[in-house]
Amino acid sequence: MLNAMTVDLEDWGQAVLHPGHKITSRVAANLDRVLTLLDRVGVRATFFVLGSVCEAFPRLLPTIRDAGHEIGSHGYGHELVYRMTPARFAADVRRSIQVIEAQIGQRPAAYRAPAFSITRDSLWAVPILAGLGFRYSSSVFPIAGRRYGIADAPRFPYRWPNCELIEFPPATVHLLGRNWPVCGGGYTRLLPAGIMTRALRRINRAGHPAVIYFHPYELAPGEVAAFRREGSRISWRRQLTQELWRSRVADRLARLCDEFAFGTLGEALASIAPALKEQSAGLDSQQDDDTLVWAAS
Repeated sequence: MLNAMTVDLEDWGQAVLHPGHKITSRVAANLDRVLTLLDRVGVRATFFVLGSVCEAFPRLLPTIRDAGHEIGSHGYGHELVYRMTPARFAADVRRSIQVIEAQIGQRPAAYRAPAFSITRDSLWAVPILAGLGFRYSSSVFPIAGRRYGIADAPRFPYRWPNCELIEFPPATVHLLGRNWPVCGGGYTRLLPAGIMTRALRRINRAGHPAVIYFHPYELAPGEVAAFRREGSRISWRRQLTQELWRSRVADRLARLCDEFAFGTLGEALASIAPALKEQSAGLDSQQDDDTLVWAAS
């Protein structure tokens, strides 16, 4: 089973403190760490890139492309979708597409909302993405999260109603009547390694690919303290939760790559394309947790 490795290319201050935070050169150094790691384990990933980061550091996008990775849009400015109007959202995503096309001559097929911010309050974003030509998205976390998530969304790839956009959710496990996140972002730092391994094995044994994600800054221990020294207002609690066990991440990702097969989001979807096509034809009869077509209303 081919799983999907995904990377959200963003600077920590911009993503966590405020979208308007100055983009620092750390984002470029962190990307170099990621590319070195992926080259070492022999994995091609999907990079969801912020247009503003690519404008600030024009070498990044060509470098990712030349390393053989897939490039998707993460929007332009890392603004949460549910805090934007539909018109503002469309303009933000369109601007990110323009940056990508200008720098590498490719139009992205994949999209991920900043902080998985397509929720029940922003489902209007789905037809906009389809209208902009995206073929697949990884923007809905099927969990009951504080800031994001749709708890009853399907856990595995599905086609949105009334359009051709395919949603490929991040990995979760269903336990005690609810979905729990695994193998992504802070969960990779904080969860026991054995839980992540068992979760991916369980997903694959059930016949499904898994999506894992991380951010380049998670490979940089001590970075939050550096932001603080430079004047960013960061509480000690936030510094602790954002930096705790970052030193684990690279080794954990490498071990997962040793145990499981990973590729880009597009490659993982292509590997299940026959099943996806066959199951999506049964729209009216499928309304369970793992259906490929979900009535989101």
